[in-house]
Amino acid sequence: MQLHLQFGYGMMEHCRALISQWNGGTAILSPRDLDNEQLERLADGMNALPGGECLLDPQFYLPHADHERLCSHAYWPAEYETGAFFQGPALTKLLRELRQLNSRLRCSAFILPGLLAAVIDDDWLATQRAIVEEAKAKERDLPLIATIALSAEAAQDEEQIGRLLEDAPLWRTPAYYIVCEHPNGQYLVREPNWVANVIDLAAGLRLQGSKVILGYCNHQMLIAELAKVNAIASGTWMNVRSFPPDKFKAPYDDEIKQRATWYYCPQALSEYKIPFLDIAKRQKILPLMAPPPDLDGGFVAALFGGAQPSSVPFSEQAAFRHYLHCLRGQCASATATSFDAAIATHERRLDDAEALLQRLTPAGIRGQLRDFGEIVDVNRAAMELFKTLRGSVLRRRWAGLPV
Repeated sequence: MQLHLQFGYGMMEHCRALISQWNGGTAILSPRDLDNEQLERLADGMNALPGGECLLDPQFYLPHADHERLCSHAYWPAEYETGAFFQGPALTKLLRELRQLNSRLRCSAFILPGLLAAVIDDDWLATQRAIVEEAKAKERDLPLIATIALSAEAAQDEEQIGRLLEDAPLWRTPAYYIVCEHPNGQYLVREPNWVANVIDLAAGLRLQGSKVILGYCNHQMLIAELAKVNAIASGTWMNVRSFPPDKFKAPYDDEIKQRATWYYCPQALSEYKIPFLDIAKRQKILPLMAPPPDLDGGFVAALFGGAQPSSVPFSEQAAFRHYLHCLRGQCASATATSFDAAIATHERRLDDAEALLQRLTPAGIRGQLRDFGEIVDVNRAAMELFKTLRGSVLRRRWAGLPV
């Protein structure tokens, strides 16, 4: 499983630095956060790096969105009429403008626009089919990636997920880009049914022979390894590690206005504000929180060099790059040769996190809303349900799923 970089506010240098350090990687560009000139400049930079690639997320989830930068791009329609838009020349123009933009950016594939589904019903499914059919009729150069964007309510309803999986074979697209709103604005999702449904959707599409990218993810979605997902995408701020649809509206009041620096402890699957690392030092357990060598990108050495962590320089830049470097390493380690091996890897990851948290929490080291303590059982429950739903067929077909 790969990690793609989900572009968000202030990520241009992060993308360049990390993809250069990794000797390759993919950035999913954001028209909400970049004007046309910036898109072209960043894409040129990505494509010039060894192994560097870029994709463009059209972010057409809410056609009535009024975010100034997003709506300023040439492909965004000046007028949008529900229903009729997808039955005539307006859709043709939207896809033509997006195709030209993807060409200028030299994207490796064409992510198609997709509406956010409040409910997966006949109208939404018809719109999805119309977009795919129009794109397939005109696109001859780039591979197509269909977007599936789901509200939290739709993602939590197994009947709606089942209906989507019944309809998807009609689209006949080689790849999907799935983005799902988190329930109740949660960063780490506390509803196991949501987690199970998202990976069940991914598995269903994989079993139909398609590739799958899960967008707007955080480390909780390492569980996607059970569906042999091709890639998850993540970024710096919380609004690119989850999918809040309101970010495409103006004004959007997000966490960027209330900056805090967090340290990601990959073996605990938890993030901590730096004062909690001071507590860990006083409790003489700080070394337990240092990243293992295979995940250490050199960004956090000062925190574990012997001084009080809050007394040493630890920048927001270093915190973000450390998180993404660790997550990339964890994604790489999630590449299993069988379904049972993937289950064993995730079980071990959860067991190791739980064991470490049982040392940290009684000592007062807590990750607050980013603590994985209560999420361990969420992912375990989702994993057990998923084994029931998909285990037998994935055991048979794992080796044949497209990479």
